[in-house]
Amino acid sequence: MPHVTAAGRRLEYETMDGEPGKPVLVFLHEGLGSIRQWRDFPARLARESGCPALLYNRYGYGDSERLAEPRRGVRFMHDEALEALPALLAALAIEAPILVGHSDGASIALIHAGAGHAVRGLAVMAPHVFVEDLSLRSIEEAKRQFETADLAARLGKYHRDAKKTFYLWNDVWLDPEFRSWNIEEYLPGIRCPVMAMQGRDDPYGTMAQLDAVARQVRGACERVELEACGHSPFRDQPEASATALLRFIRSVAGPRSS
Repeated sequence: MPHVTAAGRRLEYETMDGEPGKPVLVFLHEGLGSIRQWRDFPARLARESGCPALLYNRYGYGDSERLAEPRRGVRFMHDEALEALPALLAALAIEAPILVGHSDGASIALIHAGAGHAVRGLAVMAPHVFVEDLSLRSIEEAKRQFETADLAARLGKYHRDAKKTFYLWNDVWLDPEFRSWNIEEYLPGIRCPVMAMQGRDDPYGTMAQLDAVARQVRGACERVELEACGHSPFRDQPEASATALLRFIRSVAGPRSS
């Protein structure tokens, strides 16, 4: 896949063609995610909506530039939303995209739009708006799985340095200073249409996250709660997720021309 330099980092990315004039779907992966971990979900949304798409691996993920620092600061999602993402969009000449974010990627999308950057629409799956005890317990369990089970091997299929990728995420979330992390101040700045989606069985967050988004954004907000669904709606409930997201994307981008 090609690479682009943005905010001083070399990032791996992939694009998908779409109809002229349609907004670009920009996919923002989860805390341990990557381009390939989205599977065929972005291709389906792009194909059925007619929108072009961009997927990329953040700094330290996939085959993007390897993390040089020993660890990330607690504002790593702010840094991505306010510095790296704007630089990437500028480098690829993308204006007013529809952001499709998952987990940490959803939080990055909310910060980016809430800070006043031009966004056509936001589709956020399992967003983190503040830290819950449930999240921290699951992240502690993920650390145990990484160190004693097969999580390290599974992540190694997608990241050039799976150990560093894992700990750049896990160490920050388990830092006592991160307990007070909260991005609710950005929500009133979001004036574009929003779809907020979460599984009822999500081990990393409760419906209180969706409550906060729906209550505080200024744009129209649709919330989607999925039964029998954990932290990854596009993997756990792909049909229901695709149906809801395509309905939202079409409402923002317009119908296909053919």
